[in-house]
Amino acid sequence: MDRHLFPDDLIHAQQQWHDTYRALAAPRPRRTTELRRRLLLLSVRIHWHPFWSTPAGRTAAGRVELRQRAAEGRTRGAA
Repeated sequence: MDRHLFPDDLIHAQQQWHDTYRALAAPRPRRTTELRRRLLLLSVRIHWHPFWSTPAGRTAAGRVELRQRAAEGRTRGAA
């Protein structure tokens, strides 16, 4: 599997997306409007990041790897 060199800000945005999604998926979340807006903002930031315009970012596998790597970092940090 190719390991992409993702920019730190892109990885951080994906990690924040995961955190926001989990907060929104919790039973009886508070501040749902704020969380939904944050999720939308992060989704746009990730989708339109300049990395995806580079040759390394033009593959669908890159987007999957980004999500996996961001989730991986969170589970390691929580352990």
